[in-house]
Amino acid sequence: MMRRGAARVRWNRAVAVVRDLEERCATPAALLQRVVNSLAIEMFAGLASEGGSKVRMLLTCVDTLPDGSEEGTYYAIDLGGTSFRVLKVELGAGSTIINRKVEHQPIPEKLIKGTSDDLFNFIASALKNFIEREGGEDEGKALGFTFSFPVRHSSISSGTLIRWTKEFSIEEAVGKDVAQCLNEALVRNGVNMKVNVLVNNTVGTLALGHYFDEDTVAAVIIGAGTNACYIERNDAIIKSLGCLTNSGRTVVNVEWGSFRPPQITLTPYDICFNNEAWNCYDQGFEKMISGVYLGEIARLVFQKMAQESDVFGTAIDGLSTPFILSTPSLAAIRKDDSPDLREVGKILEEHLKLPDVPLKTRKLVVKVCDIITQRAARLAAAAIVAILQKIGCDGTLCGTTKVRTMRGVRKRTVVAIEGGLFQGYSVFREYLNEALIEILGEEIAATVSLRVMEEGSGTGAALLAAAYLSTKQNSM
Repeated sequence: MMRRGAARVRWNRAVAVVRDLEERCATPAALLQRVVNSLAIEMFAGLASEGGSKVRMLLTCVDTLPDGSEEGTYYAIDLGGTSFRVLKVELGAGSTIINRKVEHQPIPEKLIKGTSDDLFNFIASALKNFIEREGGEDEGKALGFTFSFPVRHSSISSGTLIRWTKEFSIEEAVGKDVAQCLNEALVRNGVNMKVNVLVNNTVGTLALGHYFDEDTVAAVIIGAGTNACYIERNDAIIKSLGCLTNSGRTVVNVEWGSFRPPQITLTPYDICFNNEAWNCYDQGFEKMISGVYLGEIARLVFQKMAQESDVFGTAIDGLSTPFILSTPSLAAIRKDDSPDLREVGKILEEHLKLPDVPLKTRKLVVKVCDIITQRAARLAAAAIVAILQKIGCDGTLCGTTKVRTMRGVRKRTVVAIEGGLFQGYSVFREYLNEALIEILGEEIAATVSLRVMEEGSGTGAALLAAAYLSTKQNSM
């Protein structure tokens, strides 16, 4: 009897850990609306002055987007993580991509922490080999460069690196013009090309979305990392009045990963990330949403459960290894709907070295993964609505009214979206869409379309290279 009582106490401790997590991660619609307002305010502040906001609101110098009239063959390089992509895109009239060839190239670890010359030489060499295999010509071809790290642009084709994110740590590259670094490497490798467009992955995704649908006003990345960009009126960009083009609009890179919603209480598991050596700058919003972190949050919760009880048995050393549980594994756990949660047991054994986990514990594991997924998706939805509110597409007249109402002619709003977390995790998508309806209301939500863009970041860079080459030729 005493043993059963002690076991029940230990079990209740594990349950208490999960309940505490659920309470801390709760995101009711009213709370999400306050997050919307906070991010919108930060966006206004970031457009008013440099360094005046938690979100950088970087000006991309992109004032022309593809409209479907572009034709010809264009190349692009897409660098945003520990691998990069080289693309060849053939365009026909009427928003037609005749052919698209994409080649993935992993980056050796020594180059991620080496020198800028070595990194860009490697990329230039890969492009040269790709062109030769494709039987193409490099003479005079426009090159789009997607570089998905924070950059301060000085023109559409140049920009200095502000800082690295993710695993990269080439310190001497910070402050350098990354387009110039690539151009110099192209010369060293005998490639007769030059970067004519420098963008990040969000801008590339926006370009592809706009190529197919002119109602596309923003783009969102929800994958290993998260960020967004959108089309802003030039007269709203106070910090650069008089320095912008005559087109009347500019694409703004929000850099919302650094947003820290004051309404959201950090859990003990979020706080752990503040002490990590890798990626130690404050990317609070990204750490609650993106694919790099969700699996790790779950691992930390499981570790706490193991410390408080014996629900995982005694062989729990596997729970001590940081980032051993990937977000795809978390997604597979959450999606397991078999009666015995067989896939959950398999993942726990193979990835966390936890054999023979009882069914009732597996159910708790699924619950943890669900809580973490739901919070992430709902916060992502709030961030999307903040952009819609900023540009007057959410029914509040740019946040000046509290009640969302359809005014005037019903107009579509399209948000291009890319990233493995959104595209590959159906439960995440469902939670995000539910939250959009909760915040916006069914009438306004029905006017908002999230459109997935395959290979958007790289293809979009090629499309922008085409659009700007055409603009330059027409102005001659």
